[in-house]
Amino acid sequence: MHDASMHSGSRPRAIAARVLDAVMHRGRSLKAELATALPGLPDPRDRALVEAICFAVLRQPLRYEGALAAWMARPLTRRDGELRALLYVGLAQLDPLQLPAHAALDSTVEAARGLGYPHQAGMVNALLRRAQREGLPAVDPKHSHWPSWLRGRVRRDWPEHYEAILAESAVPAPMWLRVNARSIARDAYRERLAEAGIEADVVEGLPDALRLQGSAAIAALPGFAEGAVSIQDASAQLVADAIAAAPGARVLDACAAPGGKSAHLLERDPALRLTALDVDAARLRRVRSGLVRLGLAERAELRVADAADLQAWWDGQPFDAVLLDAPCSATGIVRRQPDVVLHRRESDIAALMLLQARLLDALWRTVAPGGVLLYATCSILTEENERQVREFLARTADARAEALPARFGHDREVGRQRLPGDGGGDGFFYARLRRGA
Repeated sequence: MHDASMHSGSRPRAIAARVLDAVMHRGRSLKAELATALPGLPDPRDRALVEAICFAVLRQPLRYEGALAAWMARPLTRRDGELRALLYVGLAQLDPLQLPAHAALDSTVEAARGLGYPHQAGMVNALLRRAQREGLPAVDPKHSHWPSWLRGRVRRDWPEHYEAILAESAVPAPMWLRVNARSIARDAYRERLAEAGIEADVVEGLPDALRLQGSAAIAALPGFAEGAVSIQDASAQLVADAIAAAPGARVLDACAAPGGKSAHLLERDPALRLTALDVDAARLRRVRSGLVRLGLAERAELRVADAADLQAWWDGQPFDAVLLDAPCSATGIVRRQPDVVLHRRESDIAALMLLQARLLDALWRTVAPGGVLLYATCSILTEENERQVREFLARTADARAEALPARFGHDREVGRQRLPGDGGGDGFFYARLRRGA
């Protein structure tokens, strides 16, 4: 990228195009690409713009593909991935982001030159002007960029909710806060937000949660640096209620990163004796930094380990409660990680199910008699959720499922399932398993 030749407005557009090219055409992770690209932009508004553009494109890529197919006499080739991505960047600024058209057009055309496409700048300008005049061509809402095998599974598992799941997965998620009850009462924090010009709503059944009416930069949240509040989706906040650990209990969070659930458990009960594991050392460092910000780092033992390899980390002392937030397809959080459906392969599901079963069988041995294991995923696929738990119960004589109340979602044969958008939250599954005394 010829950074020196780019004025400030074109640089974020060029960076967004590079990120999207990597994600859409080279199979890269959106989170990883943004983590590399965003630090190069000193202005937080530019970083926010790049994120907003990338999410807008990846949520509904067929809208932009359809526009180019309708308007271009000659389709772009595979070699033109970066140019195609830049055209998507331009279209997304006009709809749905509704940025001022002149700024969007001028900066995107300038970015084409900066990315090494000076001869295509006129075409970029013409296409974006047409989009400004006519709007994007309509796309049949029944068409989806989700792979056909995945659409088939979702339709089979949720025939009555299938179209709503796809629709909810294509819109931005609300911003949810988790107020640290050890630091400030939720209603008092809501007043602090209002004083800062940030409106938030209380939601019944979520004792620590506030749902912002819009969104806010983390730096704008009062007391964030001091640990008064964290960002965590409503469905993830329900985990602490589902596990319902007794005061002072010995608790294991087996796949702890990014750490929000461990932190929530400790905010609820600082006397909790918590062990948090993750197989990835870098991810576990992020868990630690989150606990440090909240003043909770001294309360937890953090260990890098494969939770299923008990010999590597377990001292034989049983836990009163075990949280297994299992690796999964992430099909319940597509609105937050829109590239999930681009990268997911059908063979991934079988591999994930084997890993989930291995973790369940190993971790069950660490549960004290009379204790609980909460199995949770951010998946909406029956195979990873109720079928996985049913098969575990069938082979585990001293395990039984306990009922959870309706606020945890749709009642399944075992467990409860929240679908994307239910109560404003992510798709999430919960099954509470009690070990016989």
